[in-house]
Amino acid sequence: MQDSPYTVGDVMTRTVVALAGGAMFKEIVRTMERWGVSAMPVLDGGGRVIGVVSEADLLRKEEFRADEPDLPGQVWRPVDEARAGAATAEELMTAPAVTVHPGAGLARAARLMARHGVKRLPVVDDDGLLTGIVSRSDLLKVFLRGDEDIAEEIRRRLAAAPFPAPPESIRVTVREGVVTLTGRVQDTSLTPLALRLARSVEGVVDVHSALAGPPRRPLLEPDLADEQP
Repeated sequence: MQDSPYTVGDVMTRTVVALAGGAMFKEIVRTMERWGVSAMPVLDGGGRVIGVVSEADLLRKEEFRADEPDLPGQVWRPVDEARAGAATAEELMTAPAVTVHPGAGLARAARLMARHGVKRLPVVDDDGLLTGIVSRSDLLKVFLRGDEDIAEEIRRRLAAAPFPAPPESIRVTVREGVVTLTGRVQDTSLTPLALRLARSVEGVVDVHSALAGPPRRPLLEPDLADEQP
């Protein structure tokens, strides 16, 4: 059970296939084929990440073949031609590498992937040393949490929240990651807080609210004056 937000270190893959800067082109291709990966971090002599080599980097060899006609309007930059002629990992790699710290939240890792258009990120410690790798599929692991595990965490968070009513007045059910909150709250202005707390739990797909305010008191009839005989 985990009440604190999941971090990259919780979901990352710790066994990583990496390359030395001097790894040759065909060695890189063979390593990718052997391990079934499409990109690998490149390390310096001290184990620090200095770049990443991907299939896209390797395919520049094919893009610049001399016997292939250029496409209309296609302009090759000098840097592209230089990369196409590269033979080692250090010459081929994209640098600097986009990396993430193991203590970073999953949302940060997802934003970095989206911003840079990459499918995985090397995970490095404070000294830049490689500690793992996190992929898109790793970030989705939190959605494999069991429904009851999610429900229990939501109940604990609600119990710690500043609700004037006992937390037992809010019932939490979860089905396939979709949360439903039912019951009553004494102050309906706190309903958005309950929804935010539920949405903040890792593994939640969506949150539905059926929370109601306190029951209304019945209107009392005014006292009738005593009838005079």
